[in-house]
Amino acid sequence: MKTSAFLYPWDVIGDPDAAARVADLGVQQVTLAAAYHSTRALTPRHPARRIVTAEHAAVLYPPDPARWAGRELRPHAQSWVASDDPFAEAAEALTDAGLEVHTWVVLAHNSRLGAEHPDTSVVNAYGDRYPWAPCIARPAVREYLVALAAEAAVRAGARGTELESCGWYGFAHLHAHDKIAGVGLGDAAQYLMSLCFCSDCRTGYAEHGLDADGLAAAVRAALEPVWAGSGSPEAGRAGIGKLLGADLAAATLQWRGKAARTLQESAVAAVRAAAEPGFQVLLHADPVPHRTGANVGVDPEHILSVADGVVLPCTGGDAAREAVLGPFAGRDGVLAANFSVVTGMGGSPATLERDAAHAVSLGADQLRLYHAGLASDPDLRAVAGALSRLRR
Repeated sequence: MKTSAFLYPWDVIGDPDAAARVADLGVQQVTLAAAYHSTRALTPRHPARRIVTAEHAAVLYPPDPARWAGRELRPHAQSWVASDDPFAEAAEALTDAGLEVHTWVVLAHNSRLGAEHPDTSVVNAYGDRYPWAPCIARPAVREYLVALAAEAAVRAGARGTELESCGWYGFAHLHAHDKIAGVGLGDAAQYLMSLCFCSDCRTGYAEHGLDADGLAAAVRAALEPVWAGSGSPEAGRAGIGKLLGADLAAATLQWRGKAARTLQESAVAAVRAAAEPGFQVLLHADPVPHRTGANVGVDPEHILSVADGVVLPCTGGDAAREAVLGPFAGRDGVLAANFSVVTGMGGSPATLERDAAHAVSLGADQLRLYHAGLASDPDLRAVAGALSRLRR
C-alpha cells in the first residue's frame, strides 16, 4: 500500500542524511510543502539547527513574476531557508533517494494576507475579522487561491499534489498563542462562529432568502447560552439546526456549500490545466460539509467527481475513522488515511500498524504520515517497524 510522509523543505536542506532516513522508513512518497502558513517547527535531527520560524504564509519556491504582475493579492516568498528554491532543492534530494514527490499546498489559511488586506478576511456575526481565514466567497480571494493552487501544485519533479484548506476556514486558527478555551464550544457553535458576514457573503445569504442582519442577530442570540455556559455543547447538522433553527441553518449551509464546491472545482481544474496528464490531485477533506479548517468539509460524491481522491484525518479511535471513511465507502477515488505519528502532538505511532489495518478495512488504499520531520527518533522507529509489518 502506498504510503507518504509529510515534510518541509527545511527538514531536508542542509541535512545530507535526511532523504535516505525518510526512505528507510518504508514510505514510497513524500508530500513536500510548496505553499505553507506561518509556523514554528522543530528539526530534531538537523545537523545545523533545531528550530525554524516561518514568520508568515509563503511559497517555498520563487513565484513567477509574470503570473502575479498587476495583481493586488499575491504570494510572498520565504526568507528563512538559505536556498533560492527550497522546494526544488529538497525535491531533488528526495527523488535521488528513490522517493516520489508530491506538493503540499495550503490555500485558505494565511494570516499575512488578512493583515495586509483586511477586506479579504472572514467577518463573524459580531463584526470581528479573522485575518488567518480568507473568505472564499470573495472574488478576489477566489482568483488568488486558484492561481496559487496552479502555481504551487505544479512544481518541477512533482507527480501530484495535495491541496489543504481548499474551502472554508473559520474560527479555529490552529496557530499563534490561542486563548480561546475558556468557553467550551461544540461543533455547532464553532460553525456559527465561522459564518462570514462580509459584503459578498451578505449578498450570498440574500440569494438564499436570508436577511444578513437578521441572520447575524440570530447567530448572536443562539450563542448567548454558549457564552453563559448553560447546556451541553451541540454537534453536527442537527446541533446547528437546534441552535440556529432548521431553516436558517439549511440556508447558510446551502450558500457556504456552493462557495466551497465551486472553489474546489476551479482550483482542481487550474491545477490540471497547468500539469501534465496523469498528475494526481487530492484534497485534504472531511465528509461533514459544514466543517472548516485544514480538512475542509466536502460532499463525498461531489469531491470524488472533481479530484482524484481525498486525504482524511484518521488519528484517534475506531469510531473516528469510521466516521470519516464510512461516507466514502464504495466510491471510486484515492482514499488516503492520514495519521499523526508525532506522540507529542497527539499521534500514536505505537498503534500505527493496528490503526492502519483498521483504516484499510474501511476502504483506505493509501496512508499519510504526519510528520516525518517533526517526529522524534523513537516515533520514527515505531513507524518503520509498523510499515515493515504491514508490508508482510
